[in-house]
Amino acid sequence: MYQHVLVAIDGSDHSKRAAQHALQLVEGNPAAEVAIVCAVDYGKSEKESNRGLTSEQIASATREYLAPFEDIFHQANVRVKSVIIHGAPGPAIVSHANEHPYDLVIIGSRGLNPVQEFVLGSVSHKVAKRVKAPVLVIK
Repeated sequence: MYQHVLVAIDGSDHSKRAAQHALQLVEGNPAAEVAIVCAVDYGKSEKESNRGLTSEQIASATREYLAPFEDIFHQANVRVKSVIIHGAPGPAIVSHANEHPYDLVIIGSRGLNPVQEFVLGSVSHKVAKRVKAPVLVIK
């Protein structure tokens, strides 16, 4: 049974389904804890800083954004914590996951077409390829 589960959240429908799958896997296990992880790439957030938002305001908005995901687990009496990591999502999630003792990493697939995935790669592909723990990709 999984006790330490990381769920990567990016706001897509796939990541919402990933959270639901995580809940199904740990619900009823009093020892389980879910870490909801969201990567903030400040380099890509320049448009927010150009609108006058500071990095603290961006972090605060991210915490507010993660609150409904936390509620999903709180309502089911599952221990949950939110973790905001910094950097490009793929490498940041990989680094965080490999530095902690997660039993499972769950991430949504954005569903890129095969050409885009081949040329650009996807976050879920990078995570699945480089994380040491088992990875469940949700479509």
